Amino acid sequence: MAFFKKKQREIKPHKEIDIQKELKKAEKEEESLWIKCSSCQELLYRKEVERNLDVCLKCFYHFPISVEKRIALVFDEGSFTELYASVEPIDFLRFRDTKSYKVRLIEMKEATKRQDAVVCGKGRINDLELLAAIFDFNFMGGSLGSVVGEKITRLLEEGADKKLPVVVFCASGGARMQEGILSLMQMSKVSGAIYRLKSQKVPYITVLTDPTLGGVSASIAMLGDIIIGEPKAMIGFAGSRVIKETIKAELPQGFQRSEYLLEHGMVDLISPRKELRKNLYDILSLVRA
Repeated sequence: MAFFKKKQREIKPHKEIDIQKELKKAEKEEESLWIKCSSCQELLYRKEVERNLDVCLKCFYHFPISVEKRIALVFDEGSFTELYASVEPIDFLRFRDTKSYKVRLIEMKEATKRQDAVVCGKGRINDLELLAAIFDFNFMGGSLGSVVGEKITRLLEEGADKKLPVVVFCASGGARMQEGILSLMQMSKVSGAIYRLKSQKVPYITVLTDPTLGGVSASIAMLGDIIIGEPKAMIGFAGSRVIKETIKAELPQGFQRSEYLLEHGMVDLISPRKELRKNLYDILSLVRA
């Protein structure tokens, strides 16, 4: 006779996935059911990745996410209000490559439903008020043009006037070649606004996501009082291939990734996406105390 009787645990049936239904839904929404991780090259089920906050389940690589997802992850629900939404880019130089810049802008506006590559606004994290700029890499690679520079400058000036901390989420390939020197001018223009913000002793924090390159990394991104990187984000000025061909030498393992930059003192903290909201709140609470 047994003294103890093992209780049978109820086995819940696995949720069955109707593959045909999922395929039809994917075709309707014009997206694949699968996504390939650019870090470990693993083929992943898209919905699993999305449930994991767009983070690779195998290697922890953080996929780029939309502006809307970023707002939902970081800010209190319904607290984010967009600013300067009506500022639009102009084809000053009448630039043309395979197609005119004017046509490219029209196509980008239709595809992304926004005016340019950055969204600025005011929001709250656990009722702590702050200003934020969020780059949209889907709009011409998040390139730094005259509108991006103008909107971020206005945001920084408002932060200085109202003594509100400013957080910038960077995702950019660099300066916008279609605007030539006008694009490069934005680097010094924004840098001056950052200096004025800091002179008022107002916190300026940057969050570097994959990728943060070129003129954005050389100005906006690396001037933060505190610089936070997402895991495995590519951060640098020139691309690794260009550097390798220039110096004629092999580059170190993990070169230009956030972990390498943290090890060499260029980044202050690497924050997993699920902890970013808490980390930002903790930092802002400390520096504003």
